[in-house]
Amino acid sequence: MTTEAGLFTAALLRWFEVHGRKNLPWQQNPTPYRVWVSEVMLQQTQVAAVIPYYERFMRKFSTVQELAAADEDAVLHLWTGLGYYARARNLRKCAQVLVAQHGGEFPTSLDEVTALPGIGRSTAGATLALSRGDRHPILDGNVKRVLARVFGIAGDPGSATVLAKLWSQADACTPAEGAAAYTQAIMDLGATLCTRARPACTVCPMSGFCVAAREGRQAELPGRKQRRDRGSREATLLIAEMGDEGSRAILLERRPAPGIWGGLWSPPQFESESAALEWCRLEVGEPEALAQRLAPIDHAFTHFDLRLNPIRVRCTPALGVSEGGRLWYQLDAPPKVGLPQPIRQLFSRLASSGNS
Repeated sequence: MTTEAGLFTAALLRWFEVHGRKNLPWQQNPTPYRVWVSEVMLQQTQVAAVIPYYERFMRKFSTVQELAAADEDAVLHLWTGLGYYARARNLRKCAQVLVAQHGGEFPTSLDEVTALPGIGRSTAGATLALSRGDRHPILDGNVKRVLARVFGIAGDPGSATVLAKLWSQADACTPAEGAAAYTQAIMDLGATLCTRARPACTVCPMSGFCVAAREGRQAELPGRKQRRDRGSREATLLIAEMGDEGSRAILLERRPAPGIWGGLWSPPQFESESAALEWCRLEVGEPEALAQRLAPIDHAFTHFDLRLNPIRVRCTPALGVSEGGRLWYQLDAPPKVGLPQPIRQLFSRLASSGNS
């Protein structure tokens, strides 16, 4: 370990001893399974948002065997609102591989763990370090920011050259002993002090030798990823409704696994209102009245913005529409299936508004 890396690690561990987070749910009984689930949930998501989801998930799936045996809808239902739903599908697939190929136990080698579905190098390293104390560097978003600022590693952190420098620095700073404490400490520092906006440099244990703090480059480091032009998409959302007050139901389709909201249930989407109504006549039944236009739904994804224009029609459905990848979603007694958050919010409004 270099002198700079040694100073960084020693200062970080001293800070963590006093200020680090030690009472998070996944820190209690930190088995590889419990830590792995938390690490997957924490990808792209802040701790405060994850905690209630994690606690509900663990009450339902307390072991990897229970998760492996779970229906996909049960897993996605508990994930609804957390976003990035491929994480949930991969979590279940990974649990099935662990049960089928590893006797329900996590492998001990980094290569074996990264070979599992949906687990990259950083998630694998964090899982092994936090649950078993094994020495593995990690490089999530918080860690990239801390290392780039403290050691002055400039450039796009997504580029191969800069990423290699960050991994090298992460490896240099990870101690042979106390890897679990170090791993939690560097994630905590990035989440609580070395934040993306308005970092708390005056109380940071690294302020005395941090390049960004010394040179006033906090906004510059880490470098910005190359910007992609944000696209926009628009679609008509068909809210085909049947039943009377107290027993109203809306037709849903399961979204294909590739693409947005993969594996979740949602009303069908169409390029136009006329296409939606024609499909409704053919596949569901003749609408009983004119379509009611509801307020647009705007939702931002990572690389594009989506606007959905819901139209609401009442139908007397033909037989067989609940077969295969379709179901009638009871507003007043909703089934436990995965819904995109904007759709769940829409259904809550419809349920509370009655027939208005």
